[in-house]
Amino acid sequence: MSAEPSAAPAIDSARYRQVLGHFPTGVTVITAVGESGPVGLSVGSFSSVSLDPPLVAFFAGKASTSYPAIEAAGHYCVNILGDDQEEHARVFAGRGDDKFAGIGWRPSAATGAPVLEDVLAWIDCRIDAVHEAGDHWIVIGRVLDLEIGREGGPLVFFRGGFGRYTA
Repeated sequence: MSAEPSAAPAIDSARYRQVLGHFPTGVTVITAVGESGPVGLSVGSFSSVSLDPPLVAFFAGKASTSYPAIEAAGHYCVNILGDDQEEHARVFAGRGDDKFAGIGWRPSAATGAPVLEDVLAWIDCRIDAVHEAGDHWIVIGRVLDLEIGREGGPLVFFRGGFGRYTA
């Protein structure tokens, strides 16, 4: 007979961020066209989910001011940033009114979601499911189209800062 799990100890949020910050993540910008025009947000929590059917996921904070427009659009594009696009990550992480000012983009063929200029790759998706998870939403997307944009190294987030991947 197995023992009942004991109550989990309280986890300090600063310690949580410090420890999990030791896991490097790629940096993406999630984009869509909302009722008021293009919207986007920086996301480091992006993942492949399934090959058959082709599904991907990202995690949007419940406090995000951009995510509601993406959810309302019903679709999004994942823009995988290159190691020379840190400024894009910073702009889309903020709460500015026009995050697209001075940033080139074109509409994707499948959904019209913005594909940012010069990204390493992009993945155009329709929202398939949204699940609540603590202070975030898990957004599952059905892949409709995808493409490699260019060669180069990815922008990486590690221990609270941006960096480059070196093989």
